[in-house]
Amino acid sequence: MLERLFHLNERKTDVRTEVIAGLATFMTMAYIIFVNPLILKDAGVPQAGAIFATALGAGLVTLAMGFYTNYPFALASGMGLNAFLTYSVVLGLNLSWQEAMGMVVIEGVIVTIFVLTRVREMIMDAIPVALKRAIGVGIGLFIAFIGLQGAGFVVKSPATLVTFGSFKSATAVVAVFGLAVTALMMARRVKGSILLGIVFSTILAVILKVAPLPTNVIDIPSAASFETMFKFNLSSLAVPALWAVIFAFLITDFFDTMGTVVAIGGEAGFLDEKGKMPGLNRILLVDSLAAVTGGMFGASSITTYIESAAGVSEGGRTGLTSVVVGILFLLSIFFAPVIGIVPGAAVAPALIIVGFLMMTVVKDIPFDRFDEALPAFLTILTIPLTYSIARGIGYGFIAYALIKLFTGKVKDVHWLLYVVAALFALSFLL
Repeated sequence: MLERLFHLNERKTDVRTEVIAGLATFMTMAYIIFVNPLILKDAGVPQAGAIFATALGAGLVTLAMGFYTNYPFALASGMGLNAFLTYSVVLGLNLSWQEAMGMVVIEGVIVTIFVLTRVREMIMDAIPVALKRAIGVGIGLFIAFIGLQGAGFVVKSPATLVTFGSFKSATAVVAVFGLAVTALMMARRVKGSILLGIVFSTILAVILKVAPLPTNVIDIPSAASFETMFKFNLSSLAVPALWAVIFAFLITDFFDTMGTVVAIGGEAGFLDEKGKMPGLNRILLVDSLAAVTGGMFGASSITTYIESAAGVSEGGRTGLTSVVVGILFLLSIFFAPVIGIVPGAAVAPALIIVGFLMMTVVKDIPFDRFDEALPAFLTILTIPLTYSIARGIGYGFIAYALIKLFTGKVKDVHWLLYVVAALFALSFLL
């Protein structure tokens, strides 16, 4: 049955590999179950309801991704998007969280229309191969940078923005141990290296009291768990001044997903020689409907996660990986206390390793061609430094369009890329 559903042999994988990949992906992104409600709490979203909505929304849409697309992508409430909703929209504009969730629903509907009319797919196909590779490299550095922060190897600095951390803390010991063990297992080609690295690191974290043992194992949902469901408010449609906010949601969600799909698709070998992915529109449709689902559930915008790369690095190549992740998210509704013991320090080494694997395609970028190389370089550099996939893509698009325009190579660029570059410039001004 699994072979008929997911074509495992065709993708040169098996059930064991897909399950391990699903576990690895879930463990690298399970933090969202706890982090998302903490951020949304500042917007007034009931915490119990946000926890339930985050886990339920992620589980349902990731299952849809697995069954409908047969690709190993997992989805959950987007980090960055949830912060924008809380601090810029609700607190910054003095709106209710219900109105903010309504904006997410509207944005998701607009993106869904773009998908159904194939506009989103056309834009992705219009991206030059060099920029697609650069997006993958930039996201790899971004993931590694997040991992370095989680490990405590990189910390904030008022003088230099970031600086080196301390290796004396128990958190750093856990991270160093996890990185060493994971790297050693990968060098020896041990199956499930990334997953095993997270497990061994978590055990050490419990021993060193970096991760506390749960006080209870099972958590049964109560009436409070449903407080955020279908409470969104669409009144912002009637306020032209708020359309710019909806546009900001749209462009961030639109291009974050685009970057993630291109990067992970390249890592998994799904892209053809022209940089296109078969069945792309199905992926984009699930992702756009996921944003609608997130707003309706009160979990903020749900989007495709860069942590899906952890499962791909473990060999995940089919939708079975996503199905495993989806089931685990649904089970987390009942076993959240147990899942919560996995600390950031145990996940950090996995993110560093995955980041390394994703940036290996840098060798395929034509650095001997300035008009291709500079936009690629800007994309690679600005994705991690701006902490935004969409921003990094925007800088790269604008640079690419301008260089081609002023060097008389206008026809080398698809007209849609000029349009998107102009929209990015507009969004930066707004």
